[in-house]
Amino acid sequence: MSSVNNKILIVDDEEMVRMNLEAFLEDEGFCVQSFITAEEALVSLMNFQPALAVVDIRLPGMDGANFIANASETMSSLKFIIHTGSLEFSLNEDLKRLGIVPDQILFKPLRDMNDLLLLANKLLN
Repeated sequence: MSSVNNKILIVDDEEMVRMNLEAFLEDEGFCVQSFITAEEALVSLMNFQPALAVVDIRLPGMDGANFIANASETMSSLKFIIHTGSLEFSLNEDLKRLGIVPDQILFKPLRDMNDLLLLANKLLN
């Protein structure tokens, strides 16, 4: 991984998913912070200064799409990977306007964690 900013924020309310993503990304050399709710993640955003956020869509409280919109306002350079268990999920117009494309959606369960690594490196470099 050659990116200057190797910080990744994870927002997922499923503990096992969150822990697995965090452990995998840390093993790959990333600095990771993870959160259960979008609200908690937003509070930490400016202090942590991540380059990338891996975001679940269905979250308690604020959903992932609203988190992405709010986080984009706070940090316009922040990149996103949507990680969702909703197989019928598709990008709404607001997410498309933020520059998110279908290639930035990964569906749970990830069969190969290297798909996450490849996408993260692509977005960060």
